[in-house]
Amino acid sequence: MSTLKDLLAQRAALDEQISQTKDRERADAIAKVKSLMADYGLTAADLSARAPKQAKVSKVAVKYRNQATGETWSGRGLQPKWLKAAILAGANLADFHV
Repeated sequence: MSTLKDLLAQRAALDEQISQTKDRERADAIAKVKSLMADYGLTAADLSARAPKQAKVSKVAVKYRNQATGETWSGRGLQPKWLKAAILAGANLADFHV
């Protein structure tokens, strides 16, 4: 069975191997990227260029409004709490239609 001292020495050796391997693989990756950049004539500015923005999604028009508070609902998704409460209290959905 290994002693604590032996295990700590093994861990130190593994940490050193990990560090060396990480540095080597990083250097290899950088060299590969530089090679690809040279092959395709790319610059660092090309890498940081952002993709074109997608068109904004337009908002849906308001279909229902609570006149007392000004709260609104587009009619999509779940009914808001204020509308549910009003309907349960006896109001009609058409009462809130804009």
